[in-house]
Amino acid sequence: QVQLVESGGGLVQAGGSLRLSCAASGRTFSSYAMGWFRQAPGKEREFVAGISWTSITYYADSVKGRFTISRDNAKNTVTLQMNSLKPEDTAVYYCTRVVDTTSTGPWGQGTQVTVSS
Repeated sequence: QVQLVESGGGLVQAGGSLRLSCAASGRTFSSYAMGWFRQAPGKEREFVAGISWTSITYYADSVKGRFTISRDNAKNTVTLQMNSLKPEDTAVYYCTRVVDTTSTGPWGQGTQVTVSS
């Protein structure tokens, strides 16, 4: 069973950057596509970015050109580099296994990102 732990969230001003990390347990990590989702207060959880096991990346339109997802299979980590942050990026960010833009679980505990204007 894969377990996921996110880190790296925080408070940043609009235009700033943050780097989120997701540490995964389990020997089969490299076999799975991974992704990041986010959930803002009062809103549904939404897909942000995904990366295949061969490191093909894809993004939601709202973050394309600003966010970059990457993975290190040797370290069992997935990273989300977030640049040019906007107040509307404020949310709890989660990593998870994915098929395309759909989570297949499990979920980590999430990490809070707050962007002030």
